[in-house]
Amino acid sequence: MARTRRAAPAAEPVQPPPLPPIALIASEIAPYSKTGGLGDVTGALAHALAEAGHRVVTLSPRYRGPATAEAVDTGLRLPIPLAGAVHEVAVWHLPVGPVDHLFLSHPMYERDGIYGDARGSFGDNHLRFALLCRAALDTVRRLPLRGGPPLGEQVLLHCNDWHTALVPLYLEALYRPLGLFTRAATVLSLHNPAHQGRLPASLFSDLELPSRWFGPQGLEFYGDLGLLKGGILHADLLTTVSPTFAWEITTPGGGFGLEGLLRHRAADLSGIGNGIDARAWDPSTDPYLEATFSAEDLSGKARCKEALQRELGLPVDPTAPLLGSVGRLDPQKGVELLLESVPWCVEQGAQVVLLGSAAAAHARYEQQARELERRYPERVRAWVGFDEGLSHRIEAGADLFLMPSLFEPCGLNQMYSLRYGTPPIVRRTGGLADTVVPYDASADEGTGFWFDRPTGAALRDAIWRALQLFREDRAAFDRLVVRGMQQDFSWARVVPQYEAVYREALRRRA
Repeated sequence: MARTRRAAPAAEPVQPPPLPPIALIASEIAPYSKTGGLGDVTGALAHALAEAGHRVVTLSPRYRGPATAEAVDTGLRLPIPLAGAVHEVAVWHLPVGPVDHLFLSHPMYERDGIYGDARGSFGDNHLRFALLCRAALDTVRRLPLRGGPPLGEQVLLHCNDWHTALVPLYLEALYRPLGLFTRAATVLSLHNPAHQGRLPASLFSDLELPSRWFGPQGLEFYGDLGLLKGGILHADLLTTVSPTFAWEITTPGGGFGLEGLLRHRAADLSGIGNGIDARAWDPSTDPYLEATFSAEDLSGKARCKEALQRELGLPVDPTAPLLGSVGRLDPQKGVELLLESVPWCVEQGAQVVLLGSAAAAHARYEQQARELERRYPERVRAWVGFDEGLSHRIEAGADLFLMPSLFEPCGLNQMYSLRYGTPPIVRRTGGLADTVVPYDASADEGTGFWFDRPTGAALRDAIWRALQLFREDRAAFDRLVVRGMQQDFSWARVVPQYEAVYREALRRRA
């Protein structure tokens, strides 16, 4: 008789080995420090990685203010040589759930501003952030945490933007020649490579690096000191914050002068879209709102619009399209296109609400926004500054969201607006193109509205299409709203992509 062959037992899925500790180093970690998306992203990513089971530590400066009041002085003091002097850095600790937040304290961080004040950028920012890089490495090596040993030298060092781009160079120049951090891997995330830490060459000596590191394979960049350029060359792997932006920065003019270098490292560059904090940005539970709502029940959104109109002193009119904008008043954000289009929006019967502030160099935008409010007191409100609660109420109460960025590595506000049922009007660039699906009336598909050319006329054309749908086919508009609210922008979908990058960086280093 023929024997029956037994089926082989199903193979157990192969589990990848656990990652070593992850040290996330950044100039901003929300909610403790924040000027924009960098702080939001680093703070949220740290907790998302920890929730996925990883050991995560963040390292950032301890700036002036109450945000880190609950942190505890660890007693660790680090002598850091920079600019011909030795600077003592104190390390403070704040555990939050599974994440250890470490804050590096020094008088250079105790100012009214993270990067600058009303007079402009601080002239010693290269020193302030070089200090962060060196102190972060020494803290990882030396500080015991939660009754256990220090993280040690086999770590994944996740650096962010030019402020921490010196970490890979300090490793190569100062630590690995001594046999330290030989298996540590570095990943450098480019959140906004328009800001590069490009400075006069004379400042190189302040960094306390051997002279050979000021050259084409180091920090020299067309005769200047290029901090981000050096990090791009020497990090094990690179990421940026959306797939489209990862391609754009390798194209002529798209990399802000770094495109040649980024093309050289294109095989080492991944575009990973940001997530949002789905707990903080949830219209069904948001404590900042007059009424909560969801994709299944939109009735509360109308109450949010009415409450926002009352709060800002605008006529309460459910039929008037309410256009909202939240963000920095900065050329990158297309603010000139936005401001020039406000009078036209008013002519169309819309109300416009702007929330944002400008750096000292762009203070004229604040003045122009205030002037628009004076010209159209029944139609325009310009809130100069930032208010967290008001930003939530604008996202919830507006009918449409304006985000005409000239370039946008990823963007968060368009994802907030989608989640809050406020279809965004965006330029097709970077992360905006990756997260907003253009409305197609024939197929009844899409989640928002695109325009291409960086002109006010192109923006107004997109606003016109959105207003037509809002006024003439509310059923189709509401379906557009619901589709946007059903999108998944959680960090849970993003974490596996970072895990893959971390494993590859560690494999290369090993």
